Parts: sequence; structure tokens; C-alpha cells
Amino acid sequence: MVDVYETIIIGAGISGLTAAMYAARKKMKYEIISTDFGGQFMVSGEVLNYPGIVKTTGVEFSNIMEEQMKFNEVSVTLDTIKTIKKTETGFTVVAGKKEYSTKTVLITTGSKPRKLGVPGEEEFANKGITYCSICDGPLFKGKEVVIIGGGASALEAVDFMREIATKIYIVVRGDKFTGHEYLIERVKKNPKVTVLFNTETKTIVGDKFVTGITYSQDGKEQELKVGGVIIEIGRIPNTDFVADVVELDEHKHIKIDCQGNTNVEGIFSAGDCASGHEYQYVISAGQGCMALLKAARYLAGIQ
Repeated sequence: MVDVYETIIIGAGISGLTAAMYAARKKMKYEIISTDFGGQFMVSGEVLNYPGIVKTTGVEFSNIMEEQMKFNEVSVTLDTIKTIKKTETGFTVVAGKKEYSTKTVLITTGSKPRKLGVPGEEEFANKGITYCSICDGPLFKGKEVVIIGGGASALEAVDFMREIATKIYIVVRGDKFTGHEYLIERVKKNPKVTVLFNTETKTIVGDKFVTGITYSQDGKEQELKVGGVIIEIGRIPNTDFVADVVELDEHKHIKIDCQGNTNVEGIFSAGDCASGHEYQYVISAGQGCMALLKAARYLAGIQ
């Protein structure tokens, strides 16, 4: 006899883990499946805006969540989901190692770094280029670095690198920053930082490792010599595996309503992979909670 789950939660970032915690506490028959544990936690620096926690880091936050999952007897199955198929009684979630029959699905797969798409980016991947200052920033200790991007993640990278790099350049395509005000103020006060507004990165150059970038500003192309390139230009939702299952918006986020419903009855979504475009832990946690509770109401026949 095939086990039929009440819900399968795909993804173990904060939205998926929140949903799993609520599923466990409601004694639902569920499974949470993900390629990793923690999602965005593992690449975040300081966290200063989560209610109830004055100050923490992504790694510390991940450790807290891991303890909370153990307390609620939540365990994550590590696997890669290939697709979701509609059946007469619900859905089949097709993974790399197993297939799961379920009545509802919660998609909380988060997002991944957006690439620049310039010459040299692929050639020097892992040779002086990183998309995660928290993960790889210490490799650039005592070096000059360039951070490409003008949003919150780029400003967080500047803040993280302030005690590691000897000099920090920021390349911004627009004429202003778009991140949090407190981060902008910290960047402005940092004597190590030089900002290049209205600037486009043209190539990433090097020998065995990165030695710099070329960029265009005011119609002139110039070279900037650095020992590391940190790319922080946004994220792309991890939704390719459901592109033909649920409706996506123009940026490939899963379209949801305020209750986490997709256009397919019985499939819910939450967090960075869903429409909303506000990448905040508190929002992802709230959406994960909402989606799970609405899935439970759906199962109970309550609208």
C-alpha cells in the first residue's frame, strides 16, 4: 500500500522549516524535502530585523532553527525534486530517489544568485569570484575587492568585508543605492569604500586567478585591479522544476494570493520563490505559516 501524505513541503529555508514545524505540531502526516538545510541562512551576515531577536547572524540563526526543529521532531529528507504531477487524489512529487503521493504540496524552494553574464565570469568561477561574501570573503583577507551591486545584499557584503579587505570598490549600475538606509549610512562612513555609480561591468579579467574587472562609466572603459570580485545583483527563484506545473510571474516567481494559494488547487507556495519580491526572513516565515495553515484548512474542507 502506498503511503499518502497530507502534505509534502519542498525546501528547508525559513519558510519551509516554519511550515514543517506547524505541520509537526498539528500531527499531520508530512515530509519536508530539500537539497540542503537552512537556505539563505547560510549566506547571510548580520540579522538585525527579526522580531524578538535583537542581533544575530545567518549561521547563528540557522543553529537556532536546527535546535527548534529537533525540539519539534522535524527532520529534513535530503533529495532533489524533479517535478510535481497531478493525480486523481492529489499529487505525485517526483524526487531523485523516491516518489511521494500527497494530497497537498507546499513549494518553498527559495532562490539562487543572479549572474552578471559577462566574459570571464565562467572562466574565473571559484578563482577569485564569489556570489557569497559570508562564505568566501575571508579568502580575500588583505586584498582589494570589488563588490558589484547596489541593493541590500551588496551593502551587506560591504559591511562584512570592512575588516577583511584593505580597499572596497562598489560598482552600481544606477545612480543610487536601493538597500536599507542603515546599511547605506554605514557604507558612506566607511573610509575604505569607493563607490562607482552609473557604472557597468564589462569583463572580469585575470591569469590563473582574478586580477580585476573592466568597466564602463561616462562612455569611457577603464580597468580596475582587485584581488577579488563579489557579485551581489539579486537572486533568481528556484522554480524551473515547476514551470509547467503552476503559473509563474514575469520574473519566474510562483504566483500566489495573500493566503499562499497558487493557480492549482492544493498547491501552495511561500518565501523567496513566491511572488512578493520582498526577501525578508520575517515575511518568509509568515508566509510559510500561512501556507501550511491554509493547506490544513483545505484538507479539512474549510475555506
